Amino acid sequence: MLNDNLVKGGRERRLLELLKGLAQYPEVTCELVIFSDKIAYQEVYDLGIPLHILERKPAKDPRVFFRLYQLCRKFQPDIIHSWGSMTSVYAIPAAKMLGIKLLNAMVADAPQNQGWRDTHWLRGRLTFPFSDAVLGNSRAGLQAYGAPRFKSHCFHNGFDFKRIARLKPATEVRTQFGIETPLVVGMVGAVEDRKDYTLFVEVAKAVLQVRDDVSFVAVGDGKNLAACRARIPAAYQNRIIFTGNQNEVESIINTFDIGVLMTNQSAHGEGISNAIMEYMALGKPVVATWGGGTPEIVTEGETGYLIREATTTAWADKLIYLFDHPALAARMGAAGRLRIQHFFNLEQMTSSYFQLYQRLLGITPKHPQIS
Repeated sequence: MLNDNLVKGGRERRLLELLKGLAQYPEVTCELVIFSDKIAYQEVYDLGIPLHILERKPAKDPRVFFRLYQLCRKFQPDIIHSWGSMTSVYAIPAAKMLGIKLLNAMVADAPQNQGWRDTHWLRGRLTFPFSDAVLGNSRAGLQAYGAPRFKSHCFHNGFDFKRIARLKPATEVRTQFGIETPLVVGMVGAVEDRKDYTLFVEVAKAVLQVRDDVSFVAVGDGKNLAACRARIPAAYQNRIIFTGNQNEVESIINTFDIGVLMTNQSAHGEGISNAIMEYMALGKPVVATWGGGTPEIVTEGETGYLIREATTTAWADKLIYLFDHPALAARMGAAGRLRIQHFFNLEQMTSSYFQLYQRLLGITPKHPQIS
């Protein structure tokens, strides 16, 4: 397994969930390679999987190619499973020189109209011809990157419900962040250009002008955090809360009444959002930006709403409507949880990967014998 790092992100969460799932299969032995010492998910050390850190110093250090080749020659893997665009570039020489199958799983978003301007898109065009299989977590992503159909596979993310078995009491979370209202709208995601937190603040202000029983909570860190906090009017400082980086995200989501995801589509196209999965697994109705892989997980009118217009009014109207119809919101939340249980579960995701590994190695696919 190759990935850039283990910072907090959807790709990294998916990688860890797969490693946990594969640990149950006696047929599979894994080793993990990362190219930075940034490790936010400390749980990786509990997996008992060899972890190799091949730091890139400088960032475009050509020696990484040789170091990865040496590592692969020693470990002799059957498959290199690369999770990023640059790691796929690094993997090509070792894979081709040592006769190792290359699974290129770099497709985790769905960029819109980026083309030659997008570095990741370019790396995809470079690495796809040398890959034995190309994997995306959304059909929209594979289409956006122009992945070759004859070697493309779409495996949606899988959620491990064990993650929400022991949550902090909601009263404790509310006290921690000063949430005083009965209703909460929440959004989880990096406070970077790809998420539209400017819109989040504007929508919050619009809703708070007509309702005094709602708080808006944003969970995440990033370069735009200070600027977003500065946009909050003094009158709403205790109603629009940016928590910064947090470890127990699921416990915070559990206090939400509605989970939202506002995407800046000029900068990013969603694959399958882990934040949306977490909302739905915890029984929250979802309101999200239409586009990318989001319609593949959110069923319009059944598990939530998809907003096509990035306007304050469009978003505020949907949130207020759900608050005014609590029975509908509850039904949507329950339907969302069932959808994750049936179609986005960890066992299904892990089994799909296992069978793809078999096909790559010319083995007739069969269901794994779980130890």
